Amino acid sequence: MKTKSETLGTSTLAVEVSYISALGVWILINEKEYYMPFADFPWFRNADHEHIQNVKEVSPNHYFWEDLDVDLTLNMIVNPEAYPLRDTYRLAH
Repeated sequence: MKTKSETLGTSTLAVEVSYISALGVWILINEKEYYMPFADFPWFRNADHEHIQNVKEVSPNHYFWEDLDVDLTLNMIVNPEAYPLRDTYRLAH
């Protein structure tokens, strides 16, 4: 009897961390990858990889890292320069 392996489907996750480097995090959202450099997203710089990878989409285009208490929208990820609160974080740390 000859069997054929079925092709695996695409990921059912709407969001997942695809890579963490010394400079930042790559996140896959609805099959599109975005880069979040630590310079713009300092909350992830010293976080454990497990905590960075624990991200959930809480509503459309709204993501939450419960372990880090970080909320980001897709717009914040794509346009970090439009959100000056990240500079406040740098001054405090």
